[in-house]
Amino acid sequence: MDLYYSPLAGTSRAILMTGKALGLEFNKKEINVAKEEQLKPEFVKINPQHTIPTLVDNGFTLWESRAILTYLVEKYGKDDSLYPKDPQRRALVNQRLYFDMGTLYKSFADYYYPQFQKKTVDPELFKKVETALDFLNTFLEGKQYVAGDSFTVADICILATISTFLVANLPISKYTNITRWYENGSKLAPGWDENEKGLAALKALIETMK
Repeated sequence: MDLYYSPLAGTSRAILMTGKALGLEFNKKEINVAKEEQLKPEFVKINPQHTIPTLVDNGFTLWESRAILTYLVEKYGKDDSLYPKDPQRRALVNQRLYFDMGTLYKSFADYYYPQFQKKTVDPELFKKVETALDFLNTFLEGKQYVAGDSFTVADICILATISTFLVANLPISKYTNITRWYENGSKLAPGWDENEKGLAALKALIETMK
């Protein structure tokens, strides 16, 4: 299956880690957003919204990373451990995925993306970053995993996000629950080396932008 992705993006790295957990091999097609390769007609034909990551699985096309994560587990998972079938356990995983999309990762994008483009940033946006991290820290109080009592795609997704925060030099040490969970989760996540390769590339890019 083809995966159109950028190793710089946490959303793409989460899919790579999930694929590793499922024993999948992607035909990786890297898209350079800085060069606007996502706007090329051949890619827009695949995904009219021209967003990455985008998956093409035997003619079936899907984008939005969290939809891709859950699709892969439902289709290729040998069991439901990464995405439980129980309605309440699944609902909790979904809630955390939506939290990442609409609150946590969004706060990162709103605050840091303009800086990467050397634009002026409203300092009030950093308060939203702190609020999002406070929420996550609360979710993890007394918990080993981010959604329920086992390691799921929600952990993979949010590990990718937090690792991106760290590369952007945002310390998380004061968020003790996040720190504990992250140290444990990075050891559990399959394909963590793939995540680290993408982070190294992102770090190098950030350094060139300073």
